[in-house]
Amino acid sequence: METCSIAGIMSLCNLAIRPRNLWCLIVRILPKLLGLAPSLLKKFREDGHDHPPSVGTALGTLPELSQDILMAIFATLEIPDLVRAGSVCSSWHTAYTILRDLGKYRLSQTPCLLYTSESSDDGIAFLYSLIEKRAYKLALPEPPIRSRFLIGSSHGWLVTVDDRSEMHLINPITGEQIALPSVITIEHVKPIFNKSGAVEKYEYSRHTATRVYHTPSIYALGELRDYLQFKAFVFLETSKGSYIVVLIHGPYCQISFTRVGDAKWTWLPPHTDYEDCSYKDGILYAVTKVGEIYAFDINGPVVTMNLIMEMAQDAMCENMYIVQAPWGDLLNVWRDTNEDRDSDSATLVRNTEEIKIYKVDTMAKKAHGNQWST
Repeated sequence: METCSIAGIMSLCNLAIRPRNLWCLIVRILPKLLGLAPSLLKKFREDGHDHPPSVGTALGTLPELSQDILMAIFATLEIPDLVRAGSVCSSWHTAYTILRDLGKYRLSQTPCLLYTSESSDDGIAFLYSLIEKRAYKLALPEPPIRSRFLIGSSHGWLVTVDDRSEMHLINPITGEQIALPSVITIEHVKPIFNKSGAVEKYEYSRHTATRVYHTPSIYALGELRDYLQFKAFVFLETSKGSYIVVLIHGPYCQISFTRVGDAKWTWLPPHTDYEDCSYKDGILYAVTKVGEIYAFDINGPVVTMNLIMEMAQDAMCENMYIVQAPWGDLLNVWRDTNEDRDSDSATLVRNTEEIKIYKVDTMAKKAHGNQWST
């Protein structure tokens, strides 16, 4: 497996690895953007311009393009090529920076595999590109990535939980990191301070909005994450140019959310057993393990909740998902699995037996009478 550092792909010399791909993209897209006649494009190719002998020659033949055109071209690129393009010259870097900061880069990226290695430092991760069939070495900020739990990823962000059970967003490409509100602002967690005023333990309460099930438990800072954080989601809030983070957490798979920059997590009672979430047009949709789907309007000072799908009659499915289709519809996905009983516990294999997909009628909202202030 070929490996290079993330700093390497920022280097101009590495552009030579894939100049033909970048050049072919530009040649293919420019006629549409500039309204060039097909005959002119044909002549351009006959002159040999679509076979660049070197990066310098290729760049020398390019017209001076406006930032809008550069951004339109760059928006078609996979992330590794986008980063390389941004290192070519100052105007390309400006277009790359604007595109990155506005989140206007191509969203349908080919997935990459993120992993750590025992043979590397705890602060090092590797990103394997399926497109390029190579791995990039990433030096990430503290706390060490190898010591964190990874509980979700979306829009280029990872949601991690460190060894104090605190959560961060981290972008492995840019190295940017954002601290999420402290875990002690979650409804079910209270801090226990030592004599010097520092948090040394957590009190974890196992209650819902309607019932207390057990007496609170006391956990060390690094233990709480084994019981509290299960699954996290990052959703782009287009109207505000920011992100919403939704957390499915213990006890009993309840749900809370926060916005980047908020001081606390907001609990969304009273239901439990949530399996998955999606966010569309300002509404948070959450599905439970029995097929119930709730819609939360979290945009105002008061959160409102509606039940849009009741418990399914035959909801005997182990895995429930709610996803947004490319054409905009919300889909409820049921996935049945079975376990390979011949495998041992260390190599347990679950096989998918059946997938059912249902279209969610988001207009069939039934007033549930629940609202509370954020």
